[in-house]
Amino acid sequence: MNVMKNIIRISLCAVVLTLAAACAKDYMETTPESSVSPATIFSTTDNVKLAINGMCKMMTTQYLSTQGLNGEGTIKTWYGNFGNDLQRSNQTGWASLWNHTMHESVNSTYLVYPWYYYYKIIGNANQVIENVDNAEGSEAERQFYKAQALVFRAHAYTMLMQLYAYRWADSNNGSANGVALRLSSAANEDGSYDIALSTQAECYAQIYADCDEAISLFKSSGIDRDADEFYKPNLNVAYAVKARAALVREDWATVVACAPEARKGHPLMSKSQYMDGGFSDENNEWIWGVYEASDQTIYYYSFFAYQASNASSSMQRTYPLAISKELYDQIPETDARRDMWLGPTEEEWAACDAKNMANAAFKKRAQNKFGDKLYSTSQVYAYMQVKFLCTFLPGGGSFNIYRSAEMYLAEAEARCHLGGQDATVQSLLKELNKNLNPSYDCTKTGADLLKEVKLYRRIDLWGEGFDWYDYKRWNEPIIRKTKAQGGSFQSAFAVTINVGDGNKWTWKIPRNETDYNKLISLE
Repeated sequence: MNVMKNIIRISLCAVVLTLAAACAKDYMETTPESSVSPATIFSTTDNVKLAINGMCKMMTTQYLSTQGLNGEGTIKTWYGNFGNDLQRSNQTGWASLWNHTMHESVNSTYLVYPWYYYYKIIGNANQVIENVDNAEGSEAERQFYKAQALVFRAHAYTMLMQLYAYRWADSNNGSANGVALRLSSAANEDGSYDIALSTQAECYAQIYADCDEAISLFKSSGIDRDADEFYKPNLNVAYAVKARAALVREDWATVVACAPEARKGHPLMSKSQYMDGGFSDENNEWIWGVYEASDQTIYYYSFFAYQASNASSSMQRTYPLAISKELYDQIPETDARRDMWLGPTEEEWAACDAKNMANAAFKKRAQNKFGDKLYSTSQVYAYMQVKFLCTFLPGGGSFNIYRSAEMYLAEAEARCHLGGQDATVQSLLKELNKNLNPSYDCTKTGADLLKEVKLYRRIDLWGEGFDWYDYKRWNEPIIRKTKAQGGSFQSAFAVTINVGDGNKWTWKIPRNETDYNKLISLE
């Protein structure tokens, strides 16, 4: 890991990238914030390698002087998790975000951040793609680093499409607006950086093209990342990004083609890995992840400061994450994953207060059960989690972006839609569960089998930033219930969010962008 620390540190000093926030113009302008020309910055493949490392560091960097904006982790915590199956215990101050009332608030930081963050990544990727072919070094190195930059760009556009574009089902076969395909850092002939929105079909075609070119370049380069460089893209990651994009686009055949390639060489976690640190200690199941070093921590801005049960941050000590009772109750008693959450007995549940906080006896049982997985002064709530654990305080550690379980579930879902493949889907679910619930069996077929795949996607990927995206693309409403209604959500969060609400669950383009870009307007 010392190698990773040094590489990331050097990259930030040696390469001038567009990491800093500036004026609204930065949302689409991608010229370097330096008088040094890109040709000089990217003159050698050694420099290009540093640029790629700088992009890796961008995924765990604090932005916009706002606590909680920590790169990729924020996308999971603020956007993907605010769906049907997770709540932040007693954190009612975030109700407007949780309840999807901010999608048209074009000046809000909540709306602005993903657009800002992902176009920063895209801008840096474009610089590499444009300049690497002329870098001094071997052809294999040029191919490899260009492939990595293409993967970064494809991932960023995949995430933007989930946030700022309607569901594929609502897109009129892709003719609806997608996002702005900024594929060059060059200005227009008139000196502007104005660019119109592309259609959804055009955006997904570009994501596919980037992934396909990256796959070809990775193969022809003959180079792979080092064994401990899980935070860098490689061939598996290119397949994983394309599989995720295809799932959102409802291109089932492409999912089936790419998901198995993505998980090659990345076996599912063992039971002990999954249950004890498998979401903060890098392991072979991780296809791509984010690395945070203890000597480069962003402290209370970090991902785990918001999600780790053993973090010392006030956010996590006071408002721990909890699974919904309705989902927890669907996890089989034989499934080891049940022990990732504090499920109460009937008596303990009845004794919890109106906020689901545990009484003294229940709290003592939780502390005995989970030990150092709970910070010593943490509040204890029913159904709170210990899936996410930081590796250093106040809340630091690495986390995955893509892992093999997602690819098993994506393939299973796609095969359900293709039809006639029930036996294969059943086998995929059995493989997914074999380490965590050896007695698991599946004989369901048809619509019931698809429901089973969705259920295990909700269980296995819980808290990893899929909840909201999945319900959006499934075109299913979010229905949260209070304790009195048979659920566990506090009344502030216990709402029904229909598929047409909140601009069809689609964030509008930020005013910062439309004020600057004459070819995009507020609708």
